[in-house]
Amino acid sequence: MGDRRAIIESCYLFSSAADISLEMLAACSSVQSPPADGPLFREGDPSGGLWIILSGLVCIWRTDPQGRELTMWLLEPGEVVGEIALLDGGERSASADTMGATRLLHFPRDRFRGILRQDPDLAEHVIMLLCERLRRNTEDLHRAAFYDLGARLAMKLSDLAMAHSDQRNDGFVFTRKFSQTELALMLGATREAVNRNMSKLTAAGIVSVVDGYIHILDNERLKRASRAS
Repeated sequence: MGDRRAIIESCYLFSSAADISLEMLAACSSVQSPPADGPLFREGDPSGGLWIILSGLVCIWRTDPQGRELTMWLLEPGEVVGEIALLDGGERSASADTMGATRLLHFPRDRFRGILRQDPDLAEHVIMLLCERLRRNTEDLHRAAFYDLGARLAMKLSDLAMAHSDQRNDGFVFTRKFSQTELALMLGATREAVNRNMSKLTAAGIVSVVDGYIHILDNERLKRASRAS
């Protein structure tokens, strides 16, 4: 249980939790290793609890009535999954899939909510997490409404580079492959449209793709491209 408590303390969500809350969270939590590249839950499922990602990635996505997919977020180690349905008791508002081998720390819904009622500081942190997600959603809506696909692609590459690239003298080199299909799902666009806009960035010398890995060659020009409406 000591290992679980150390993991919980290292997560920003629980940085102000009282000692007794940390002990209770550790006691009710369990480490899970769901199947790689499989579903964690589906949109419309009842809430079973909340997870902290220990390793791997979790993709949060939605579909429209025609079955088209939109990747909303790629969540990394230390981030939280499943907080909305956990708090309001409603159905899952999106689907979640693991991406590769993933380890998670799970908290049952009823136990977690009981701890929140006893610890106002922890409850405030959870509220702040929800506000952060709401701001992110608002920004995504703004981009979709006011920026063309080329600008949104440049923004997305900049965002992904913050978490999935190493800085080199000649720019940033991604440490994970992102296919044009994956980028299209993140942007709500077709693969063909993403391909055309990636080709424009490549021809302009802003990015390149080497063995499937994206290289950002000119970060300042990429940022300027992301501001073009």
